Order: sequence, then structure tokens, then C-alpha cells
Amino acid sequence: MANMLKILGNSLRLTLQELKVNKTRTALSLTGVAFGIFCIIGVLATVNSLEQNIQNEVSSLGSNTIYIDKWDYSGGPNKPFWKLRARPVIKYEEQNLVKERSELTQDVTFLMQTGGSLSYKSDVLSNVAVYGINEPQIALQPLVFDAGRYFSSNEFNNGTNVCIIGFENAESLFGSAERAAGKQVEVKGKVMTIVGVIKKVGKNTIGWDYDHCIMMPYKYCRQLFDEKNANPVLIVKGKNGVTTDALYQELRGIMRQVRRLGPREEDNFSLNSVEAFSKAISGFFVTLNIVGGFIGGISLIVGLFGIANIMFVTVKERTSVIGLKKAIGAKSSSILLEFLMEAALMCILGGAIGLFFVWLLTLVLSGPLKFPVFISVPLMFATVIICIVVGILAGIIPARQAAKMDPVVAIRS
Repeated sequence: MANMLKILGNSLRLTLQELKVNKTRTALSLTGVAFGIFCIIGVLATVNSLEQNIQNEVSSLGSNTIYIDKWDYSGGPNKPFWKLRARPVIKYEEQNLVKERSELTQDVTFLMQTGGSLSYKSDVLSNVAVYGINEPQIALQPLVFDAGRYFSSNEFNNGTNVCIIGFENAESLFGSAERAAGKQVEVKGKVMTIVGVIKKVGKNTIGWDYDHCIMMPYKYCRQLFDEKNANPVLIVKGKNGVTTDALYQELRGIMRQVRRLGPREEDNFSLNSVEAFSKAISGFFVTLNIVGGFIGGISLIVGLFGIANIMFVTVKERTSVIGLKKAIGAKSSSILLEFLMEAALMCILGGAIGLFFVWLLTLVLSGPLKFPVFISVPLMFATVIICIVVGILAGIIPARQAAKMDPVVAIRS
């Protein structure tokens, strides 16, 4: 162990000495490795950050949850668009029918979702996400309030003209969430009283747009918007311990009964599992990582040849020193290990430079992409391993050449 540390220290000293003596040559070699690491880790860091952001948004849709809709969220079966469009929309009455017949379901809720404008006095917000919800909604999609409260049972049952708005909407219209509670706003000319403001969630491109939404009891929402054109959907959450597959199969049978479909008739609805959607996304990003890693690997090969070149030159320059070491008893394995470590250390140094530029890239991308891009700990370990492997591959031939030298011939040279 002590001998290994001595060789490592000696290799580090010689590597630093090489940097000082041959600055241009070494810098060019390190640039190749740094660029290769930058390409590989930069692509993987961006892709992994994007995947985690999307998976977080998908997980916000609910765990062990299935969305019953006319549309298929994962691309759908191999059916023409007009067939999917011709399917009947989900109806409010189907909520109770599913709940009554299901043994595996914990909660079921009916939701209608559309877009509209929200106004307060002379201020108007457009492109507001409108959600007409029912009482079980909060059990399936928990809400955290910055101010105010959730709807009461009476407000749901009576279709009271009350609403909950998103944090961004509250700030845009009233300056703060606290000032929004109790105020009256208008949607399609109808006045509603704000009873709650949802806590700021942040950008979400797949799940719920809570920050820019307005929620109202379904029975009131259907008075303002055409239910058939408001993307109605049933959200079903399974009981604890129930697998998604079991819930899926039960719901499919129930929906076929509810829709009175014959044995030979195809489904006129889709069961969209959040778990299946998450797996599909993971599969896509695995492919993306492989492609990105392959492209970055090509860049790293350039760095590998650069390090190999500098190691051949280094062996040639130190031929007499190698001969003296072997003459006084240095083993061939020690010479081999010394040059391999030197090549690996050079690659690690180049990798550190590449990693630094990846870090700068994450700072640049985090702003425009609106989500944090980061270098994970596994990627940092992967960088070190990649650099060591590249260093060994680049240095193995020059190191073996040095280890096999005849001490007499080497000293004479």
C-alpha cells in the first residue's frame, strides 16, 4: 500500500512537471479529454435533469392513480384520430357508477377542465386554467393553501358561486395571496367569491397548472362551460396495497359494463395509468441517454488519442531515466503502474476541467429552461471512472513499452 501511494505521489509530481515544461502540448491533450467529458456529462446532466423534472410533474398526477378519458395519454392504441375523437366523453353520472361497483377503489372524482379569462374590476387575465371539481378532488390531488380554505360540502352540493385561484393569479390581480381571499372576481360575466389561494407550486407542463388556475365546484362550473367541450375525465385512486394492474383490469370491466359494450365491441374509453406513463417516459430517456452518451463518447476518443500521443512522447523523453530505475532494481510492474497512473491523472485533470464547464452550462441552462439543471453525485463518480478508464486505455501501450525496455539499451539512448 505504501509503495502504491509512493508511485501515485511520484506520478502526480511528474504529471504536474509535464504541465509546467510542455504547457502547449499538454494543454492540447487535456483539451481533448475536457471536451469529451463536457459532451458526455453535459448531455447526461441535462437529460437526467429534464427526466427528473418531468417525472416529478407526472408524480404530481397521483400515485396508483388511473385517469379514465376518451383520449389515450401515452400515444394511444393503433387507431386513427377520428376514431378516438368519435368516442363518447366521460359523464358525471359515471363517477358514482364506478364507485359503487369497484372494490379496489379508494376515491373517484369527476373533473372538467378548460380555459378562460379571469377578471377583477378592469384587470383581466387570459389563458387561465379552469377546473370544475368535486369534493374527492383534494383526496386525490392534495392542495396546500397560501390563504383561505377548500370548498365545503354544502358549496359542492349547492353549486355555490365560490372559487379557489392560483398563486400567480392572486399576485397579478391583488398583489398578494392574503389580499385575494374574500374578493369577488368574474368568469364569463358571472361573479364568484374567492375562498382560497393555492400555495405557489412552480412551472408544470404535464400536470396541473395550479399557479394559473381557477377552481370552482363542478355544479357551478357546468353552468358556465359546456361540459362536453371541457375535457371531462374520471380520476380513480386505488386502495392501499392494490396494484395498478389489478385496478386497471377491474376498471376496464366496470367501464365496459357502464357503457354496455358487447363482448365483440372494442373499448370506447382509455384507462391512463400514471405508473405506465412514468415507465414510458423512463424508457424514452434511457434511449436518449444512450444516444447522447454515444455522441459524447466519440468526442472522448479524440481526447484518448491525445493522451496516448503525449504518453508515447513522455516515454521517449524519459528512456534514460527508465533505464536507470530498472538498473537499480525497479520492477517492470512498477514502471508500468507509474505510467498508467500518470495517464489516468492527466485524464482526471482534463475531466475536472470538463466538469467545471458542465457546471457553468448548468448555470446558463437553469434560467432559460425554467427548471434546475444539476450534476448528480452518480455523474461525478461516473466522470472519475470514465477518466480512469480512458487514462488506462490511452496509457497501456506506452506504459508496456516502457516496462519492457532493456535497462542497458535505455541508459545508452
